[in-house]
Parts: sequence; structure tokens; C-alpha cells
Amino acid sequence: MARTLLLVVLFIALLLEVALTGGAFFAPGFTLAQFGVKYGPETTFLTYILGWLLGFVSLVTLVAFFQVQQRRPGFATWCYLLGFWWIGIGVGIYYAFGKPDNLLLDSVKGLLIVILTWRCQASRIMARRY
Repeated sequence: MARTLLLVVLFIALLLEVALTGGAFFAPGFTLAQFGVKYGPETTFLTYILGWLLGFVSLVTLVAFFQVQQRRPGFATWCYLLGFWWIGIGVGIYYAFGKPDNLLLDSVKGLLIVILTWRCQASRIMARRY
């Protein structure tokens, strides 16, 4: 059950990250407006860097999804990396900018991934003992 929920959360996270990545490259004005930044000559470079960063996170999410789906032993490393990344981003944005929507979206997503990964590992250990 935990594995299925982890796959669902990773899939939803992947969709969100790919949408943001595409937005950063193909609709930069709209994407930056979602973050409260006005698009202009000063922020073109920021948008480009943001797009590549989001692309990297999308790639890591895709790798984690396939690792979990194929029941690879190293799936937990990828999932914990993503989970703590999103928890940190959510808490950091809330602390620095006071935006509770990022706290809820990113930190809850990260916390779910960490907890579900831990549950998957616990169920694997129990299965090996018996």
C-alpha cells in the first residue's frame, strides 16, 4: 500500500515539475508571475536558470519514480533526496517570504515522500525476516 501511494505522490510531483519546467521555458512571463516576479530584461536570466533547475528536479523525480516502480534497492536514496529537498524549499520560502502556499504544497509533498519511503523500507525489512 505504501509503495502504491509513493508512486502516486511521485507521479503527481513529476507532473507538477514538468509543467513548471515547460512554463519556465515556453511561458516565462506566466511562470514568473506565479512566483510574484515581473518578467522583463532583468529576469530573463533568472527564468532560464529556474527552468534548468526545475528540469533537473523533474529528472530526479522521474528516476525516483522508475526506481520505486521497478523495486530497485536504491529507490530510498532518490526519494529521501527529493523529500528533504521539497521540505527544505517549502520551509525556506515560508520563512523568507511568508508564503504558506509553498509551505503546504512543497513541504507536505516532501513529508509524504519521506514517510512513504520509510514505510516502504520498513515493509521490505519485515518481508525479509519471515
